[in-house]
Amino acid sequence: NLDLTTLSFPITAIASILHRVSGVIVFFGSFILLALLGLSLENEAGFADALTLLDHPFVAFIIWGVLAALAYHFTAGVKHLFMDMGYGETLESGPMFAKVSMALSVVLIVLAGVWVW
Repeated sequence: NLDLTTLSFPITAIASILHRVSGVIVFFGSFILLALLGLSLENEAGFADALTLLDHPFVAFIIWGVLAALAYHFTAGVKHLFMDMGYGETLESGPMFAKVSMALSVVLIVLAGVWVW
């Protein structure tokens, strides 16, 4: 059955897929952040241009998106480190760890949004 809408993914699978997607977003988003850093370090005019770009709502949304992906990737990575140490590997604790990491990342994403906007 190739109709993915009929499948019901467990929370652990969703957390794993989101971890991979956030890693890709962080990877490509780092190029945007490095370009902004390079622009700001060229000279005073470049720094002013970077500040002007950061005031644009679309650029602020991109920055928030990269920070959101970084927050989720970080919390899911810490969850994986705990699993490597032997915690959260059972069928009962795995979904609980996934929910906790998702909840913590939502808090960090909201805080990043408050900081950016």
